[in-house]
Formats: sequence, C-alpha cells, structure tokens
Amino acid sequence: MKAYLEAMAVAQALMPVPPFHGGSRREIVKRPKVYGFDTGFVAFVRGWTAIRDEDRGPLWEHLVLDVLRARPAGGAVAYWRDKTGREVDFVLPRGRVVDAVECKVRPERFDPASLAVFRRAYPHGQNLVVSPGVTEPYDRRYGDRIVRVMGCQHLLLDAAT
Repeated sequence: MKAYLEAMAVAQALMPVPPFHGGSRREIVKRPKVYGFDTGFVAFVRGWTAIRDEDRGPLWEHLVLDVLRARPAGGAVAYWRDKTGREVDFVLPRGRVVDAVECKVRPERFDPASLAVFRRAYPHGQNLVVSPGVTEPYDRRYGDRIVRVMGCQHLLLDAAT
C-alpha cells in the first residue's frame, strides 16, 4: 500500500501532507494526511453526485492546499494534530516561526480551541482562517489571540510581498 501511495504522489494524483511536530509525545508524528490533486477528482472518488453542505469543508481544504502549494515563496506545508484529535488544518514552518492556517467555509464557525493548544507549543507565527467570499482580510480577536480572516487570493498576495 505504501508503494502505491508513493507512486500516486510521484504522479501528482495524491498529495501527502506530513504531520508537523516538535518532539512532544502528544503529537501525531508519522501519519500523513492524503489529499487528491483536484476537487473534481475528490468528489468522483468519494462517489458524490451532488455536493452537500458537509462536503464543502473537505473540498475547501483541498482547494486551500492547492493555493498554499502554488505560493511564489513555496515552502513546506504540513498539518498538526495531537493524540486527542485537536488539529490545525495546515502549518507553514518558517524557521522558528510557524504560521497556522485553518480552512473554514463559514469563518463565523471557527473554533479557536485547537489553535490555542497549538500556540501553547508553538507561540510564534500568524494565525489565519481562509474562507471563500472574503474580499478584504480582517482581524478577529479570540481572547489574547488575533486571527486574520482572508480569502485564498490573499494567501498568494501575502506570499508575493
């Protein structure tokens, strides 16, 4: 199975995203998340003939990954999860700084609990919520934490500057 997944990754049909970890025994360290190369491919493989509301989140996450991989600055893309299931969709390590990216179809449904746990271990970096339909980025405060809400187009613009 591992050889098959590696061949699919080489063919760019699947995109494995490795876990980000700093050595804590509470973090997932070996299990990559696997994404399809295209949202249409994902819908086909899952047998979706119509997109339901609950399907929009996973498809949006795939699309955001495509944008992150296309950034002019490039760089690693990983995800973070602990053994209790708390997760940050994508993390972008930049030396000692780690940006956290959450993908939300509806930004008002963002729950900062997983981000708070992540930031206790990795306190430095931007906190981003990427959502469709956001024409101008804006900041939201969750306690002492600032989260920047933006559209995919802003990920590319921020990386270019």
